Amino acid sequence: MNISHELADLDGHDQLAALMAANRHPPIGETLEFYLVELERGRVVFEGSPSRKVFNLIGSVHGGYAATLLDSACGCAVHSSLPAGQGYTTLELKLAYHRALDEASGPVRAEGKLVSLGRRVGFSEAKLIDASGRLCASATSTLLIFPIEARR
Repeated sequence: MNISHELADLDGHDQLAALMAANRHPPIGETLEFYLVELERGRVVFEGSPSRKVFNLIGSVHGGYAATLLDSACGCAVHSSLPAGQGYTTLELKLAYHRALDEASGPVRAEGKLVSLGRRVGFSEAKLIDASGRLCASATSTLLIFPIEARR
């Protein structure tokens, strides 16, 4: 799911809204089965149900699953606040794991929020909540903001 040239004139929020409306998802979301379910400027929510294919050797969900959801939530919270013609990439992601995810975790929600946005750097935070409302992981992120050109 690259932002195609027909969406290049839209700001970040409207790009994400258009992709949601068209039921288009990035390949990582399809692979790990998590999807953008809520969108506001500066706030996004991804939801997923970790299946056994993301379990590690000890029978719990691999930490990379939580990290991926939190990175996506942090990044898209910033993306939803960018003007047209701007992109981002993660410079730093700091995670804290509060409890393990396993078969009983149920659907999880990663809520990302914009903390601040400058011309060159954005800051965001996210939390991962299980089906029982328990905090499972949290993250803060620093993101580089840069101009992008539409792919033709």
